[in-house]
Amino acid sequence: MILNKIYVDNLIKTALLEDINYCDVTTDYLIPAEQMGKGKLVAKAEGILCGVEVAARVFELIDSDIKIEILIKDGESVKYGDEIMRLEGRTASLLKGERTALNLIQHMSGIATAANQATKLVEGTNASIADTRKTLPGMRPLQKYAVMTGGAKNHRYNLSDAAMLKDNHIDAAGGITAAVTALRKKIGHMTKIEVETRNLDELKEALAVGADIIMLDNMSPELMKEAVAITDGRAVLEASGGITNETLRAVAESGVDIISIGALTHSVKAFDISMYIK
Repeated sequence: MILNKIYVDNLIKTALLEDINYCDVTTDYLIPAEQMGKGKLVAKAEGILCGVEVAARVFELIDSDIKIEILIKDGESVKYGDEIMRLEGRTASLLKGERTALNLIQHMSGIATAANQATKLVEGTNASIADTRKTLPGMRPLQKYAVMTGGAKNHRYNLSDAAMLKDNHIDAAGGITAAVTALRKKIGHMTKIEVETRNLDELKEALAVGADIIMLDNMSPELMKEAVAITDGRAVLEASGGITNETLRAVAESGVDIISIGALTHSVKAFDISMYIK
C-alpha cells in the first residue's frame, strides 16, 4: 500500500468515532466480551479489488489481537464467491469493525473496477484515462489511489499542483491570452498551465499563447478530431465533460491524449462485498 499510514489511521478513527460515539448498543449488550469468532470478507461481484489493507487496518485499530489473513491483494481481479480476507478474534470486535471496513473497501473497489473498465475501453488508442478533483471531502487520497489501482491515472491532486484556467477564471481575467500571459509572469518553471476551451477558436488562442495542456470541454468526437489536427502535437489535449462508457471509445479514437472522467470518483457504484461471521 502506497497510502500514507498516518492519513489512513486518522480517516479510520474518524469513521469509527462517527459510528461508535459511545457504545455499540447491539453488540455490547448482546455479545459476551470473551466470545471468540471467525469472519471472512467475500466478493459478491466481478471486478478489481482495492482497499484490502485499509479494511484490515480497521480491525487492527479496533482490536490489535485480531488475526488477519489477506488472501487477495489490491489490484487483483475477483469474481463472485472469492474469499478476500479471513479474520479471527473477539466476536464483538469483528462486529464493530464490519460496517466501516466494508464501506471503505466497497467504495475503493468500485472506483478501481470502474477505472479498469474505462481503461480497457480505450486500449489500442493514444488516450489515457484520468480522474478529476471531483472527490469526496477527506477521501481524496483513497479515491485517487483506487483510480491508479484500476489502471488509470491521476489528474492534478489539488489546486497547488498546476494552473488550470477554467471558463470562470478566463472570463474574470479578461480572456485566454490575458490569463495565460499574467500567469506566466508569476508561476515557477515547474508549473504547467492548462486552458479549458469550448470551441476551435478558443483552442487556437490557447495554442497561440503557448498553453501546455488544452482541455476540450464538452466537444463532440468529430470536433475533437479537428482539434487534434489543428494542434498537431503542440500541446497535450485533454477531453472532458459528460463522457460515458458508451461514448468513451469514440472520444479516444479522435486522437486526444487524456480523457478525464469525474464519475470515476463522484458517482461510482460500490462494489458488492459481504462479511460473514461465525
